[in-house]
Amino acid sequence: MFLTRIGYGIIYFLDLIYEIIKATIDVAFNSVMRRNINPIVVDIETVLERPVSQTILANSISLTPGTLSVDLDSENNIIKVAAIYPREKEDIIPFEKYIKKMLE
Repeated sequence: MFLTRIGYGIIYFLDLIYEIIKATIDVAFNSVMRRNINPIVVDIETVLERPVSQTILANSISLTPGTLSVDLDSENNIIKVAAIYPREKEDIIPFEKYIKKMLE
């Protein structure tokens, strides 16, 4: 049990690094090359129940370029996210499943 959580923690960390690199290239291409900036604020519903899991997810969103966690509603499991252009939920929080298996 403990070793599987550590394994998911390592996978989460590697996926977070990958998503940061991918988002950096994407933001640089869309904002600098194409000048495609269309700011949007969306409410993302999460499946995470524990406040510590939700906080880690919100911080992970803020670490990836082009997105920023604005508000966290722990009771309703909603994170308000500002993005520089519209994206799908899976593109904003691709590492939610690893946090769930690691901490919940």
